[in-house]
Amino acid sequence: MKNTVNIIGAGLAGSEAAWQLAKRKINVRLYEKKTIERNPVQKLNTLAELVCSNSLRSNDIKNAVGVLKEEMRMLDSLIIKAAEYAQIPAGGSLAVDREKFSQYVTEKLYENEFIEVIEQEVKEIDESIPTIICSGPLTSQNLQNSIGKIVGKDYFYFYDAVAPIVTKESIDMNIAFRKNRYEKGETQDYINCPMNKEQYTLFHQELVNAQTAEKHLDKEKELKVFEGCMPVEVMAKRGFDTLTYGPLKPAGLRNLDGTNNFAVVQLRQDNAADNLYNLVGFQTNLTWSEQKRVFRLIPGLGKAEFIRYGVMHLNNFINSPLLLNEYNQLKTNKNIFFAGQITGVEGYVESCSSGIIAAINMAKMLEEKEMVKFPTETVMGSLQNYIISTDSKNFQPMKANWGIVKELEIAKKVKKEEKKELYSNKALDTMKTFIKTL
Repeated sequence: MKNTVNIIGAGLAGSEAAWQLAKRKINVRLYEKKTIERNPVQKLNTLAELVCSNSLRSNDIKNAVGVLKEEMRMLDSLIIKAAEYAQIPAGGSLAVDREKFSQYVTEKLYENEFIEVIEQEVKEIDESIPTIICSGPLTSQNLQNSIGKIVGKDYFYFYDAVAPIVTKESIDMNIAFRKNRYEKGETQDYINCPMNKEQYTLFHQELVNAQTAEKHLDKEKELKVFEGCMPVEVMAKRGFDTLTYGPLKPAGLRNLDGTNNFAVVQLRQDNAADNLYNLVGFQTNLTWSEQKRVFRLIPGLGKAEFIRYGVMHLNNFINSPLLLNEYNQLKTNKNIFFAGQITGVEGYVESCSSGIIAAINMAKMLEEKEMVKFPTETVMGSLQNYIISTDSKNFQPMKANWGIVKELEIAKKVKKEEKKELYSNKALDTMKTFIKTL
């Protein structure tokens, strides 16, 4: 059937994409293999299973992820409907009863006349059929091989090693300083956090004794650390001075007054807007709470605002900046779209928003209408813009945050809380206007 789309994977992104296409009276074949064979983290037979946390994070409308959920409500998101139906008390967060949530989504999809749920593993992708690939961070080996053939195996990653990212405005520049190692380059690209021996000793002690995150998969437990991407805590356990010969080496990074340091932590610009910086060489498997506690011991980062924490785990995602356009469509094949965590978005609602963008544009393509680019003033649009326009050589997954949203000139002149309100209002107003064009 010409007006039929294959969706591979009935997790959050796939379920949302199916719902959005069905709303537009487009037939969907939704493939899901979990009833035949579950992956190691799946526990339920129902669709859209929350395999990690049961929280969709903050509901605060001044928070980027809170605004993202509101944008999705405007677009009649199935996942947001399910979350509100299955909501349980969690303060300012949107937490759910997992089984109730998953069952709601499953019933809505199975009862929809435009959706056929097919309990079957997809081993080969038919590139002649309009398809949205939403196979998630634990794609089966057969499907991995098929995706690799389409995108090129060098652009499909299986191990996620991410350093933390902080906002530039939360770095104390009374302590930190700008300088490139050995003054190389015409501009001073790095922000440097200097440590004396006493500060380094405390940091090292807390780092080697900090709690690490639990590994969910046997394959993760068996993964051997490789030298080019070693967790900073593992490196620290090799000896007191090891880090000072690695990512914290002070060579070529004297203070502006010419004095030497015992160690230096470098931060590198992470986005074009120059408001996000990542901690160079700080891939880590510490728990998020421990990252916040220990890394704030670094001089200059005492009040650091972390918009992404470091992770090291098995994760399938493609190099979206090279492979996808603004519609989540593969540049080399107009029939193939991607959505969800496999595109490089991080988080439940982020995955769903990616499914909405892919579905709306798939529908536009099938209806022979012009596809739409979501405005970068919105959280949905800015997240999509990030995954397709960031540096492809250092591409890593990203969650919703104000740091990636198009900068407002007026926001430079107000306090932090007022700034969040400005961005929130602008995002929601822009989305309301944009939806009218759909």
